[in-house]
Amino acid sequence: MDLQACTEAIRTKVGNDSGLNATLKFDCGADGVVFVDATTVPNTVSNDNNDAACTITIALADLGALLTGQLNPMNGFMMGKLKVAGDMGIAMRLQSVV
Repeated sequence: MDLQACTEAIRTKVGNDSGLNATLKFDCGADGVVFVDATTVPNTVSNDNNDAACTITIALADLGALLTGQLNPMNGFMMGKLKVAGDMGIAMRLQSVV
């Protein structure tokens, strides 16, 4: 799954009001970022590299696996496939969306 497909998948999952009430960024390194601004309704999803309250560093292939259900978020965290910086509570709330 490329970055644009991941962005669209996240946009669909987040919808107009995810209930996250925070900013979140998926940082895929050289492949780019997906930024979620859920502080306003409707929520917005873009590829802007903005500061976020929670940043999840993850390889693009692993993000694709996460979005398709092939990678469990907790297993990914425990295996080191994703790293969380900032507010861990936001990452925990994200499980109900993704």
